[in-house]
Amino acid sequence: MSVLSKESGGDFNIGCIGKDVKNYLKNKRRKLFEEGDAQRLYVYFLDRQCKEPGFVYSMQVGENGCMGSCFWADARSRAAYQYFGDVVTFDATYLTNIYKMPFLPFSIVNHHHQTIMFGCALLVNETAESYIWLLRTWQEAMLGRAPSTIITDDDKAMAKAIGVVFPNTTHRLCLWHILQKFLEHLAHVYNKFPDFQKDFRHCIHETITTDEFEQEWSSILGKYSLLDNDWLQNLYNRWDKWVPAYLQTTFCAGMSTSQRSESMNKFFKDCVRSSTMVSDFVHQYEKALDARYFKEKEKDVQTKSTQAVMKTLWKIEADAASVYTRKSFMIFQDELFNSQRYIPIKVGKEGERRIYGITPNGKEQPIYHVTLESGDAKAICTCHMFEFVGILCRHILCVIGKKSKLDMLPHHYILEKWTINAKSWANLDIPNFDGHVMTHDDPMMRKSKLMMQFYDIAELDSQSPQKYNHLSLALDKVHKELLFMEDIEGEKNIEGGNMS
Repeated sequence: MSVLSKESGGDFNIGCIGKDVKNYLKNKRRKLFEEGDAQRLYVYFLDRQCKEPGFVYSMQVGENGCMGSCFWADARSRAAYQYFGDVVTFDATYLTNIYKMPFLPFSIVNHHHQTIMFGCALLVNETAESYIWLLRTWQEAMLGRAPSTIITDDDKAMAKAIGVVFPNTTHRLCLWHILQKFLEHLAHVYNKFPDFQKDFRHCIHETITTDEFEQEWSSILGKYSLLDNDWLQNLYNRWDKWVPAYLQTTFCAGMSTSQRSESMNKFFKDCVRSSTMVSDFVHQYEKALDARYFKEKEKDVQTKSTQAVMKTLWKIEADAASVYTRKSFMIFQDELFNSQRYIPIKVGKEGERRIYGITPNGKEQPIYHVTLESGDAKAICTCHMFEFVGILCRHILCVIGKKSKLDMLPHHYILEKWTINAKSWANLDIPNFDGHVMTHDDPMMRKSKLMMQFYDIAELDSQSPQKYNHLSLALDKVHKELLFMEDIEGEKNIEGGNMS
């Protein structure tokens, strides 16, 4: 709109509003879809599902028969979500196809700390309604399971949809996106005060407790005359979604940003041009998916066929090497090795709880504190690495290594997500990648097959008013019959309950 305003000499000379432009672009997309691209995409989905029963998709069809938003996921991706879907990241990007449709890859982190895509969507627009449709479709494809945490960019429509579909899921904002907005909205402060960047970075990234953050935040607002900055105040009011000091007790698999999904976006920008048709785009997505799962297989082989190199003489290190994947073990090993740089000093006792101050070698004051419950059943460090990442920190290892002298890693300190056996159980609710159909019924597959039939019928009935009217009457009749069947089934369930 700003370009149109400049070229026409002002807003009053444009002759349209922003909504008109969006509607024009929307109609243009539909016109392009009508030229066969949607049909080719549908044929691709149909072919994939015939070859792979676990493949599911959903396509929205408008009143005029044109394709709208779509979502798809294959069997291995749906299975991956069941293993690793506790923390999900996704965000929209542009210029991935000829229609400028937002592309949303759903990403998770596997047991090798690799980014794995487990679903993909193309949206006609970014309204709350579109996101609600997408999240509900995605949840159905993932057997109804909701993630514990979702990390997204700062989008109001997306936030609203998450609140509606996943009310019990923790919604976090991508810290990287937030920091980019600071550069945009506070550019004058960055330019005027050279020390602002250092002070601000320390406040966000290096404050350990919420009290420390609050103190430094207030100091920065006063020091740089930002007390009356409305944008900053609005962002601060949502501290529970992006400030690390407040979120370190929430498990996020070590992620504070959605940059993992952004790495997927970079991949597509490297291999997909803005002129790429949607029907071609899905093939590029399939290639990207194959490459990601091949890398996972490589790491599986590496973990099972090679032996980890030990850095200490502690038995707990060898035990961890036999439990964790190679990447997870390297993270644990680094924490264990660096735990030797700290000295635990008992500073208090509360009943059966013992509190230790963790002081780095050469320092006088402790930086972190570790609380041990009775019998070492539970340890909590003020750095909260275990809660955030799922691997013990050097401070806890410093205490249990020197005070408890553990030879084995207690099972309650092992997160299955990071272990060699993370994918040891079989998911019988999803047909496997080889196409073998399990006996369990899949509502998403039933819906997909019906969608295929409806799409063919809609294409046929749109050819004439007579066919349209005939189908409309037939659908009304079937709809009433289905509602009647639903009532009968409900009565049978009630009778069955009374009999018991």
